[in-house]
Amino acid sequence: MVAASLSILVIDENRIRAAVIEAGLRDAGHERVMLIHDVTGIAARIAELEPDVIVIDLENPNRDMLENMFQLSRTVKRPIAMFVDRSDRASIEAAVEAGVSAYVVDGLRQERVKPILDMAVSRFNAFSRMARELEEARGELQSRKQVDRAKRILMQSRGLSEEAAYALLRKTAMNQNRKISEIADSLITAAGLLGPQEGTDDGA
Repeated sequence: MVAASLSILVIDENRIRAAVIEAGLRDAGHERVMLIHDVTGIAARIAELEPDVIVIDLENPNRDMLENMFQLSRTVKRPIAMFVDRSDRASIEAAVEAGVSAYVVDGLRQERVKPILDMAVSRFNAFSRMARELEEARGELQSRKQVDRAKRILMQSRGLSEEAAYALLRKTAMNQNRKISEIADSLITAAGLLGPQEGTDDGA
């Protein structure tokens, strides 16, 4: 559910169509609605206004205009609902790739504004959560790689077994109240300063 306290920016060069969107939003209880009718310098205006959600309405958009709006959506990192009069498969695919949360073709009606906005916010939140989880997974994988490299350094420099090398990393991390991956990073950095050691390159 979209909270009524959200600030919503409506971008539309057609004032009549913008009024339709604004009316739909206000009917749904949204009071913080801002309108922009000139897309010149739009990125700077968005940075200045800092809206929670953006609604873009494009009347007969050409390829350049669509690409500009798609580029905008890649940059602002906010839920974006985009209305267009007409489209083609390539534009729809480009919208999805650009991260547009809702891309609606020939669907601008006052009563549809709220459910489409709700959908845009839900999709954006779901996508953001997936992106965050993916980034965390990548970070964990990188940490494991670093720990493996650090273990190999200890195994070769001190003649330890893999289990003993890991135990030493874990004990050092506990003593210093740091993460094992941080200890591994420090060890790899120190080994690099002392000179190349066999087995420190995992091919990554």
